[in-house]
Amino acid sequence: MVIDTSPIADAKVAALAGQFSRDGFALARGLFSPAEVEEIRALFAKMHAEGVPGHYEPSKPHDGVENPNDPLYQYPRVMMPHRFNARAKQFMLHQGVAAHLRAFFGLEPVATQSMFYFKPPGARGQALHQDQFYLLVEPGTCIAAWTAIDDCDAENGAMYIVPKTNDAPIVCPDTADRGESYTSHFVPVPKGLKPQLVEMKAGDTLFFNGSLIHGSGPNRSKTRFRRSFICHYAGGDVRKISGGYHPLTRLDGTTYEVTPQTSGGPCGEGWKGSLH
Repeated sequence: MVIDTSPIADAKVAALAGQFSRDGFALARGLFSPAEVEEIRALFAKMHAEGVPGHYEPSKPHDGVENPNDPLYQYPRVMMPHRFNARAKQFMLHQGVAAHLRAFFGLEPVATQSMFYFKPPGARGQALHQDQFYLLVEPGTCIAAWTAIDDCDAENGAMYIVPKTNDAPIVCPDTADRGESYTSHFVPVPKGLKPQLVEMKAGDTLFFNGSLIHGSGPNRSKTRFRRSFICHYAGGDVRKISGGYHPLTRLDGTTYEVTPQTSGGPCGEGWKGSLH
């Protein structure tokens, strides 16, 4: 892939870095090419059809109740595909994503997690939450790179973010409405702020920091998926992270070892942190 290193491209990244610092998020339009989007879509369709023993998330919702009629039972998300699929690892280390992360962190980033969500028609969304609650990166926080593999809007369950919550404290969540959210955690919106829908085209990447409150609504479409490729990163000076994210990966593909996080975060020492 040819990366645009022109001054205009640099200026675009710099402008997004300014927005990221101010608001806690930035949207990079068309960061993944149509060919890359199609390859990612085909790669995970193949995984869904063939299965990936030992790595494909169990086919049941997070409440532990198996329901074959639940769309998320039929299309479970793929967790950590970079650990067993070389091409997924390459997409996690995408040079365009890396260029933005360097500007946002001010450091060489390291990759901590990869995921793929199918979100088929009828699937529940994910209640508002904060990623740092799960990753417990220290020092600093994580940054998500959320890439749309389908066009997404309110109907098929697009992302909601709460701007200006990038400096919000990490809180112990309330309980979510399980009829709307497949996860049980919910972080309320601070007084005076409100969620903002982020409509995206396939290939767009939404970056947001670990404190930013975000989530998504249910997919109310009858025919449209809302697939997404999601990775999390930390700054290169990271010393601790929740145990489930080990080992980390440098952007040259080599392994990066850090200390498993023992802090319980806002919920106390009993909280271990986990993939979400």
